[in-house]
Amino acid sequence: MMGFPNLFRIHLGDPVETFIKWITINYEGFFDSIKGIILWFLIGIQRGLIAIPWFVLLILLFLIGWKVKSIKAGISFSLMLLTIGLLGYWNDTMLTLAIVLTSVLISLIIGIPIGIFSAYKEKFERYSKPVLDAMQTMPSFVYLIPAIMLFGLGSVPAVFATMIYSLPPVIRLTTLAIKSVSSEMLEAANSFGATQWQILIKVELPQALPTIMAGVNQTTMMAMSMVVIASMIGAKGLGYNVLIAINRTDIGMGVEAGTSIVLLAIIIDRLTQAIGSKFEIEK
Repeated sequence: MMGFPNLFRIHLGDPVETFIKWITINYEGFFDSIKGIILWFLIGIQRGLIAIPWFVLLILLFLIGWKVKSIKAGISFSLMLLTIGLLGYWNDTMLTLAIVLTSVLISLIIGIPIGIFSAYKEKFERYSKPVLDAMQTMPSFVYLIPAIMLFGLGSVPAVFATMIYSLPPVIRLTTLAIKSVSSEMLEAANSFGATQWQILIKVELPQALPTIMAGVNQTTMMAMSMVVIASMIGAKGLGYNVLIAINRTDIGMGVEAGTSIVLLAIIIDRLTQAIGSKFEIEK
């Protein structure tokens, strides 16, 4: 008598499962095409990263860190990457990096235009907010299920699940950035007869870039956290090593793979933050 009666239970998952099965059966060719494109892109990045000699990558990272932040930062980034190599996880790091880069690039290609559109259309923004809230609060493991149903096991569903999980920040911060552009600047552009496209390209986007880059940073870090979870559906890389360590109760392997993930995350976070600060406009 005290428990909630099963008579009133709502089976929300059933129609969602039916819908996923329906689009999987009826649009198999479409999803195979998407899978082929993502796989081609992912393999290209993987091969490109692995083909670069380790010492060249260390030098490149040092130069990038020096250029965007400081010589001290460049040395720190190179030492952190060198530590990952010394731990024996160089190739796995390149695989993880390839999945993160692919997921982030797809997220930006989709998320930035949606964010700009959302900034112009208040009704769209109002309706999209609950969807973005749900995407950000949904447990990340849930995204693995439709990814497996649509694309099977491997790196492609990992990229898909990572992309869905990391998409909201770039949409939200792009919308916020465009809406935060001062009305005086927009009035000035309008008074000179600029078209809406010219205002977007020459006024709004340059002003909004620092906030958009903050969104890129957030998206990258969320992709980094999700790509470890995605190892459960067959994605190779550092996350897969953590999964093996858990299954074998191998503390040493878990610590080494976990340390490599932390170092890679720090490098990506600091680099994207430093690049974002380059776009800040002095007031």
